[in-house]
Amino acid sequence: MTDEQLLRYSRHILLNELGIEGQERILATHVLVIGAGGLGSPAALYLASAGIGKITLVDDDSVDFTNLQRQILHTQARVGMAKAESGRQALQAINPEIAIVPLPQRLAGEVLAAQVASADLVLDCTDNFATRHAINRACVQHKKPLVSGAAIRFDGQISVYDLRRADAPCYHCLFPEAADVEEMRCAVMGVFAPLTGIIGTMQAAEALKLAAGIGESLAGRLLLLDALSMEWRSVRFGKDPACAVCGTGGS
Repeated sequence: MTDEQLLRYSRHILLNELGIEGQERILATHVLVIGAGGLGSPAALYLASAGIGKITLVDDDSVDFTNLQRQILHTQARVGMAKAESGRQALQAINPEIAIVPLPQRLAGEVLAAQVASADLVLDCTDNFATRHAINRACVQHKKPLVSGAAIRFDGQISVYDLRRADAPCYHCLFPEAADVEEMRCAVMGVFAPLTGIIGTMQAAEALKLAAGIGESLAGRLLLLDALSMEWRSVRFGKDPACAVCGTGGS
């Protein structure tokens, strides 16, 4: 590490659990952040400030005036700009020494699989079930850890699917894909602005722990937040042996 890095990350280095070795692992990590909206904004900001060496930021949308209430990566001056590029500018301003790769496109199929394969871990910061399931399948295929968050109205949730482990459940184990699932989107249902910050920041925390190899992740646990009463619930869950994606049902 350079003298400048030792200064920049000194408060991390002071943590016995992290130290120089943990920070070096963070600096060597490539994170794929899919979604640069309410969740992806705080998640990417903390990943960049903490020194994740490479962030690939994916979003096919443009900054809209109605995004500014919660999507803190973006500014009013960048309304109309691609979110991926707006995010790159924000992250580069915070930490110019890391690599930011903006992808202003919707990932699917082989392109999604290739991006997942090239990353060390993946953050799902999207807002629809079809995309979440596609990301999960790619992470299962390439055995990449997945940090998944969701926020709508006053309700948030977060979990980790550490697909490097054979006994780990995947997203499909907990939320089986179904054609009759009702989509709930912020544009229709609304969302409490700080809720996306809480969940997105926790996604960054879980990603940094995975990158540094410290602590205990949320693998096998789903945290649920009711922000109106500010109460948390923790639900434990396991791998579904018959899962169509990661279990015998998928083979």
